Amino acid sequence: MDGAIETQNRKADHLKVCLEDDVQCREATTGLENYHFTHCCLPELDRAEIDISTRFFNKCLSAPILISSMTGGTDLAKTINYRLAAIAQEYRLAMGVGSQRVAIENPAVADSFKIRSIAPDALLFANLGAVQLNYTYGVEQCLRAIDLLEADALILHLNPLQEAVQTRGDQNFRGLFDKIAQLCETLPVPVIAKEVGNGISQKMAEKLIQIGVSAIDVAGAGGTSWAKVESGRAQDPIQRRLGLTFADWGIPTADCITQIRQVAPTIPLIASGGLRNGLDVAKAIALGADLGGLALPFLQAANDSEAALHLLVEILEAEITTVLFCTGTRDLNELKRSGVLEKR
Repeated sequence: MDGAIETQNRKADHLKVCLEDDVQCREATTGLENYHFTHCCLPELDRAEIDISTRFFNKCLSAPILISSMTGGTDLAKTINYRLAAIAQEYRLAMGVGSQRVAIENPAVADSFKIRSIAPDALLFANLGAVQLNYTYGVEQCLRAIDLLEADALILHLNPLQEAVQTRGDQNFRGLFDKIAQLCETLPVPVIAKEVGNGISQKMAEKLIQIGVSAIDVAGAGGTSWAKVESGRAQDPIQRRLGLTFADWGIPTADCITQIRQVAPTIPLIASGGLRNGLDVAKAIALGADLGGLALPFLQAANDSEAALHLLVEILEAEITTVLFCTGTRDLNELKRSGVLEKR
């Protein structure tokens, strides 16, 4: 099969499996359930005063929410990305797109990623797989991905388990530190290192920061299992079994946040991986993250309707605001410093 067509078909499969099958971790959890906020019965606050806005890469966001990387390259993906971009613009949220490899290989589908005109002021992240740097990709392809999106930053996603399970996956991860370091020096925008649901450890975060990565998205275990996604679309019985065996593999999201913050107190940090509501986002922020990334809730809402997306964002913002109100904290910085989140 032609490589571009195969990539496009894979993206369509990913959407279908995520929307129709149970691809969530069964045993692995985010670890966020191990933490609880101390309730404040007399917050001495007017709820209307509470400020959940933040800044990331010097852009002001109305809430600490990232619409996490999901899709691109198909007609349905185009509809979803356009709806998500409109929401990101209206509510001043950050947004990442799915891997743009499909558009690099087949420029005919590039329109599914051209969302800057819809979200002229939004914080937008381009996205390529780091492993592609061992498969002919380099500065040129990264620049094409950035230019296509007119992106504020480039996500390099790290996904060894997904590639190991994926039929004909790209499995040569040798020498990538040096290649990522070169990109960090060369590209005109910041580079974000992101896992895809198995987590970034303290040790790996330190190495990534040392080579010049500007931000980290931990994308820990506890949410969508890409091992299960790839298992669900595999034809090869070995690959199908591999995905099921490793369905719950990874570092819980909460552990990633706390461990990385111990060694990197100032690196911009995104918490994703199993966040499903505003309470999860608030816990991640209190643990030390700067943004909370959600993918599946946004995918499901965007697939439903624009109205469903509006409702989702309103709910998320109300949930985050309620956490601050009921902990007696005025803003996100105070939430981080207040000590109102305790381990059970």
